[in-house]
Amino acid sequence: MSIAQLTLESLRYRFRGIKKTGDGLLAQVDDDDLNWQINPEVNSIGMIVQHLHGNMLSRWTDFLTTDGDKPWRDREGEFEPSVQDKESVLLLWEEGWACTLASIDALTEEDLTRVITIRGQELGVIDACLRQISHYGYHVGQMVHIGKERLGDRWQTLSIAKGKSGDYKPGKKD
Repeated sequence: MSIAQLTLESLRYRFRGIKKTGDGLLAQVDDDDLNWQINPEVNSIGMIVQHLHGNMLSRWTDFLTTDGDKPWRDREGEFEPSVQDKESVLLLWEEGWACTLASIDALTEEDLTRVITIRGQELGVIDACLRQISHYGYHVGQMVHIGKERLGDRWQTLSIAKGKSGDYKPGKKD
């Protein structure tokens, strides 16, 4: 397998891993949890999903041919609190990920050497993908933290449970 094939496989796997963690969190929370803010300066889970949705659509629509910061995006509005039900949040979540994963899955080996633009800044395709993996992982981590805070002892771990490290047997790529 070539380095380009390995890179594409890894990118696809890591994006899907971030989504899987977010899916696990979203399965555990309700409407109140999605809209809860510890204080007005901290985003709710719903606000983070709004932001990820806007970012994903902007970055991944015509990823290889247009600037990743689309003129129709309202980034500031993504952080405005709005009471949302779980169904609405899940629709945003799935739409954003569908756009992201379709673009990642469409990448070819030759695309990995291309240069794209985000906010006028030129980035290699691999760098742009790694940047988004970092960004999405950061925000999904915030969502998990908020979920754990809200659910307390009802929280179902999404990784290795406390005290179970010795029992953990990694699968491929864990």
